[in-house]
Amino acid sequence: MFFMSVVVLAVGFLFLIRGADFFVEGSAALARNFRVPGLVIGLTIVAAGTSAPELAVSTVAALRGANEIALSNVVGSNIFNLLSVLGLCAVLYPVSAETGVLKRDFPISVLATALVFFLSCGDMLCSGKFFQMEMGDNAGNLGRIAGGILLVLFAGYIVCLIREAKRHPEPEEEGKRMPLRKCFLRITAGLVLIIGGGQAVVYGAKEIAGALEMTETLIGLTVVAVGTSLPELVTSIVAARKGETGLAVGNVVGSNIFNLLFILGISAVIHPVGVNAASAYDLGILFLTSFLVLFFLRRGKALRRWEGLVMVGLYIADMIFAIVRK
Repeated sequence: MFFMSVVVLAVGFLFLIRGADFFVEGSAALARNFRVPGLVIGLTIVAAGTSAPELAVSTVAALRGANEIALSNVVGSNIFNLLSVLGLCAVLYPVSAETGVLKRDFPISVLATALVFFLSCGDMLCSGKFFQMEMGDNAGNLGRIAGGILLVLFAGYIVCLIREAKRHPEPEEEGKRMPLRKCFLRITAGLVLIIGGGQAVVYGAKEIAGALEMTETLIGLTVVAVGTSLPELVTSIVAARKGETGLAVGNVVGSNIFNLLFILGISAVIHPVGVNAASAYDLGILFLTSFLVLFFLRRGKALRRWEGLVMVGLYIADMIFAIVRK
């Protein structure tokens, strides 16, 4: 039974990665057919496509009432994106970011993290009981109203991106366009694989967690989070190798905003998400991590190799802490 659960989990990850690849390719081609600016494609369609595995896993988890997986998957994926994905890219090649990303998108990601933290744990923090909690204690709740707020803010962010892109249009790329029929076929195939993969990952993760006596928070923060972040990892490393390091940062930041505002918003609207102390502390770690990476980027105008090594080391330390605190 345990072996079969591992197989189901692995197959689910393969479906998610391949599905995200189909979805990104088809969506980007469709956007080019309708002359959507490249900036919007990068920060919305590509970010949404690489975050599609997180969306599938978290919404399926919410529907099944596995709220710990829904939240820890998003938080763990965002920490992995910042420390491991950008860190590994920086080890390979100095990673720079566009001014617009540093002044607008990255701060929005930091503020979104703080907002999710206060919407879910504000009562415990204001009462002074937050730092007295044990790891399994209830720290708060991300309800349907809070989820609605996150979705409205996400819609506002997308509107701002579109308006900004229209004010500063990018030159249209020349080249052969993918036929509309092929675009829709790839998008449909991608969604089918993503939905099926999400079902498989949640089922396999829950079975493995039960067999190993691991909490859903731990399995979501580690195995599921890393697995669903593989599209971001592959996309960003390929971009770094090609010298497109701005794309690597934009992909990570866009995915993190999508995860926090849209995925958590959808999950909370479907089913209120209970937040335990472990997930609350992880949100705090994500907030501090976001500040650190933003500081590194602004200080040297790029992430250098030694900074990338520090970030990867911090991620390993965080994973050890997550396992030890079990």
